[in-house]
Amino acid sequence: MTTDRYLNPNDISLPPGYKIEVFIQGLDAPSCIAFDQSGNLYIGESGYITKEPSILKYNGQFSRITDGFYPPLTGICIHNEDIFVSHHCTVTVIKKDGTRKNIISGLPSQGDHWNSNVTIGMDNKLYFGQGTATNSGVVGNDNHWVSDCPYLCDFPGSYVMLNGQNYKTENIFSQVHEYVETGAFSPYGIPNIPYETRKGILKASGSILRANLDGSGLELVAWGLRFPTYVKFDHSNNLYAANQGYEVRGSRPIANAPDEFQLIKQGVWYGFPDYAGGEPVTLDRFRPDGKHQPQFLLVNHPNTPPHPYAIFPPHSYITGFDFNYNEDFGPIGDVYIAEFGMGGRLPNQDVSPYSGRGHKVSKIDMDTRGITTFAMNKAGFSSSITRGGGLSRPVDIAFSPEGDMYVVDMGINSISNYSYYYPNTGVVWKISRI
Repeated sequence: MTTDRYLNPNDISLPPGYKIEVFIQGLDAPSCIAFDQSGNLYIGESGYITKEPSILKYNGQFSRITDGFYPPLTGICIHNEDIFVSHHCTVTVIKKDGTRKNIISGLPSQGDHWNSNVTIGMDNKLYFGQGTATNSGVVGNDNHWVSDCPYLCDFPGSYVMLNGQNYKTENIFSQVHEYVETGAFSPYGIPNIPYETRKGILKASGSILRANLDGSGLELVAWGLRFPTYVKFDHSNNLYAANQGYEVRGSRPIANAPDEFQLIKQGVWYGFPDYAGGEPVTLDRFRPDGKHQPQFLLVNHPNTPPHPYAIFPPHSYITGFDFNYNEDFGPIGDVYIAEFGMGGRLPNQDVSPYSGRGHKVSKIDMDTRGITTFAMNKAGFSSSITRGGGLSRPVDIAFSPEGDMYVVDMGINSISNYSYYYPNTGVVWKISRI
């Protein structure tokens, strides 16, 4: 595969003793990567460009093993030669004999955030994340899906009581100048009353779900996450999730909300929509400039949310990660995580969405919980704006059976439209010890 994208590994800074090279180029907005037990590499193309997500198998050359998924394709997990594919509202299994079946469907991914990859626990069950419909619990005019899904909203994972705040917006359904009020966990234009209640549902917004390998027995594990983009077990069967924080937009903007690397525990509520990084959003630092201080939406909180295992700067947009178990590469058990960087919904006051955050690979020391930069462009900016030869949009990471790191780079995106990616600019980078 070829690409018009300029690529130069020397534009990327790494710690001493490591090298980076281009492994595959010319992909169309790739989103995920996985290896099978034989060392074959699988790449998921999201469908952002082609509108037809697909999976490519690479064992010296490419073969397209299947297609027909719903965009975006967000994850690949290989277990006992079966391939579990996460895509819009759906989890599909492709059996080793080539047959395929949608084993989980009807997930509430029509809103702002979708369902994550699948990972398999020692209990032989599949686990995955489900994102929220909104930024912070209230449907507003920032939610571009409202016209198509007017009754969609967030749903809690347990019984909650609402404070009754309502948020006024100009009515997007009206031909005349009028306003509507929308409450928390309610469809657009439906207000709350004080102490109104909501029952918890199984397919809750911002949740971790699990099921049997055939999709049966769906269960709620935890909820209160905003956007769990990626989930994975370590070798001790601890489940971790990358969770992206609130943005300064919509009817209830929240500033300075960090991204969170969370250790997931059964039955725990992780804070959405009233906590950020384990802290209440009623603290002054979460108030956007010129905006009202965010207030609690819930009267009763299911529990005091835990502090994240590790915290990333706001708008890092952490995504795929993997654990290192090759002692020659680095400390055993440390996490390497892709930081995608600010995306398509920019805070109004943010004039430099590419600087100071994201667009790199970071390392989490799992003993100290400290975070350090592992791979970053020497220019300090994404190659989408510098047109340099380094990283643009890191989105997923996987270690091969040989212990080398592979980084999926979604590609070059348009500066005027952050959601548009140029064809054939996706890359897989390989990082190894010298």
